[in-house]
Amino acid sequence: MRTVAELEELRDLTGDEKGAQRVAWTDTWETAREWLRGKVAETGAAEEIDEAGNQWFTLPGASGEALLIGGHIDSVPNGGWLDGSLNLVAGLEVLRRIAADGQPPLTVRLVNWADEEGARFGRSLFGSSAAAGSMKDQDELRQRRDANGIALPDALREHGVELDRATEAHSQLAGAAAYLELHIEQGPVLESLELPLGVVLGTFGVERHQVTWTGQAAHAGSTPMDKRRDALAGASKLALEIRPIAAEVGGGAVCTSGNVVCKPGIVTSVVETAEQLLDQRHLDAVQLARLLALAKEASERFAKEEDVEVSWERIWSIEPILFDEALVELADESIREVSGTSHRLPSGPLHDAAEVARAGVPTVMLFVQSLRGLSHTKLEDTKSEHLELSVRALDTLAAKTLERLG
Repeated sequence: MRTVAELEELRDLTGDEKGAQRVAWTDTWETAREWLRGKVAETGAAEEIDEAGNQWFTLPGASGEALLIGGHIDSVPNGGWLDGSLNLVAGLEVLRRIAADGQPPLTVRLVNWADEEGARFGRSLFGSSAAAGSMKDQDELRQRRDANGIALPDALREHGVELDRATEAHSQLAGAAAYLELHIEQGPVLESLELPLGVVLGTFGVERHQVTWTGQAAHAGSTPMDKRRDALAGASKLALEIRPIAAEVGGGAVCTSGNVVCKPGIVTSVVETAEQLLDQRHLDAVQLARLLALAKEASERFAKEEDVEVSWERIWSIEPILFDEALVELADESIREVSGTSHRLPSGPLHDAAEVARAGVPTVMLFVQSLRGLSHTKLEDTKSEHLELSVRALDTLAAKTLERLG
C-alpha cells in the first residue's frame, strides 16, 4: 500500500538506528515538512504556514466551510516511525482521493500541527493551542530553554515564527466544520482485545510540573548520613509515592516522574538541587485536581523529613476533553464498515485533537492498534494490514462527514 511505503520513506529520510529524529524546531523537522510539501503538491492543494508554524494544505470546495484532517510530523528524540506521521500520510491519501473525485462539497484542509510533542522545550501542543486560542502561557514560554540553554523564542525565530504573534493562528479555524484525526493507540487496549481499530471518546486532562528540591551540597565522605540535606532523597520519595497516589485516585489515573536533574551532579557531593519533572493525567477534572493535591501534600511531607525545601512550577496543563458525540457515532459506523467490529476508549496521551475540540470545533479521533502497546521508541510498530484498514476507516469517515455536512 502506498501509505505504508511513504511512511517507510519518511522513516528512512528522517530517522537513524535509534529511531525517528523529527524533533520540532530542528533541521530534520524542516526536512520532514519539505517532504510532506512535495507529496501534497500533486493534489493541487495550496500550502500556507501560519503564525504558529502550522503547515496547512487547502483544497477548495463548493462551500467555504472546511473539513479538517490533521496530525503532526514532529517526533520525540529516538521516537517511533508512526507517531504523528501516520495521521498526515493517511490524511494525504484521503486528500488525493477527494481531489481525484472533483470539487468536494466542503473545503478540505490537511494540517501539520507544529510541535505537538513538546520534546525540545517541554511545551506540548504548541501549534494547535495557538490556533485554538488557548495559549495563555506566553510569558512562561519566553523563559523556557532547551538542554543547550537556547530560549524558545529564539528557536522559533529560526523557523520563521514570532512567539508574540503565534496566537494569530486562531484565524485558521474560522469556518472549520469538523476535525478528524487518526493515530496509533500508543497503548495495549486494542491489541488485548484483538481489534485493529477503535473510536476515541476524549483525551485525559494533564497537569505537568517541575518540582524543585533544594538541600545543601556537602562532601560525600565527611558528611554523616543523618546530617545530610539531600535534595535527591526528596525527589526519590516522591517518584515512588506517585504510584500509590495513582492507585488511590483510580479511574485510570497515571503519574510519571520523567526526569530528575541533579546539581552539582558529581559523585563526591551530596545533591544540593534536584529538578524533577512530574506528569499526571486523568479523564475526570476533579480527580486530576486530587492527583495534584495529593502529590503536593506528599512533597511537603518529604521535604520536612529530609530537611530540604520544595517548590512547584507549572509547565503546562489541559483539562479533560470529550469528543463530539455525533462524530463518535459516525466514526464507530465507519470502523464497523471496514473491519467488522469497533471499540470505544479514552486516550491517555495528548493529541492536537483535544485543542481543536477545546476551540469548539466538532472533533473525533480514530485509533489503530499498537503492537505491544509501545510508542515513543524505535520499537513502535503496527501491522501493515492494520495500517491499511486505518486509512480506509479514515477515508470512509471523511466521506461520511462530507456527505453529512455538505
